This record gives sequence, structure tokens and C-alpha cells, in this order.
Amino acid sequence: MSGEFRHIVRIRGKDVAGSKSVAFGLIEVKGVGVNLSSAITRVLGIDRNMRVGNLSDEDVRRIEDALSNPNKYGVPSWYLNRQKDYESGQNIHDTGADLTLRLRSDIENMQKIKSWKGIRHMLGLKVRGQKTKTTGRTGRSVGVSRKTLPEQPKPAVQE
Repeated sequence: MSGEFRHIVRIRGKDVAGSKSVAFGLIEVKGVGVNLSSAITRVLGIDRNMRVGNLSDEDVRRIEDALSNPNKYGVPSWYLNRQKDYESGQNIHDTGADLTLRLRSDIENMQKIKSWKGIRHMLGLKVRGQKTKTTGRTGRSVGVSRKTLPEQPKPAVQE
């Protein structure tokens, strides 16, 4: 353990608060969920309730290495977010900006081959089979509007 508490620790390009536990601090990194965080702490032998600020530089380096290549540490493939990648055919786990770029390229590929999901993405509609009659509306088409009738002249009061 490091002799000094650090209030901010940089893990995979993300600033993580040192006061958080290791298990929940890793979740702040984009692409890392609860299950993967628990698996990595278990595989590396790091106490998941320890604070991120108490991690040594060596522990942070091991965590980053495990996040970049979880297969090397024996993390099961169903924890990974990119199983059987299209280009390489390997089980990969993307985090941070790599995940964002890979997701964008997947959507562009679906649009290029004109798959159903690609067409829905192009049109800006719901992609995963949700209802669209009442939800996801944008613009002026929200709700039910009723035409207003012109004001009727009031009858004259006879005295």
C-alpha cells in the first residue's frame, strides 16, 4: 500500500475519487460494470472494500492491465463487452474512448449495409423494438391538440 492517501486516482483515462471503494471506483470507468469490477478485484487479490486512494501505483498499474486484457487474468468471456469481435474474432473488452469509437463504427457499418437497425438509426427512431406511438416524441407532435372554436357573440340582454 502507498504511504500516502491520494484524493484523485487516474484509472484508464478517468479520474476516480479516492474516497470510493475499489469495487465502486472502477465502475466509474466507461465500459466497466459491477460484475467485471468484482471479477477483477477478486482475480488480482485486492480487497474490494479498500479505498481507491490507498492503492499503490503498482496496484493501479495491475488494475489497468487487467482492464485492457482481462483474458490474460482468467476473467470469463461472458463478462466482456466485445465477444467474438467482427474484425479479429477474439474476445475483447473496450473501455473509455475506445468503446465509444467502436460503438460509433458499428452503427456506421449497420447504416452502410442498410440493416434494419441501421435504417432505424438513420431515421432517428427507436432501434430495439420499443413502441413509438406515444413515447419518444420530439417537436410539436406531443400530446393531443384540439382546434379552438372562434368565440361566439354574446346575446344582447333585453331590459
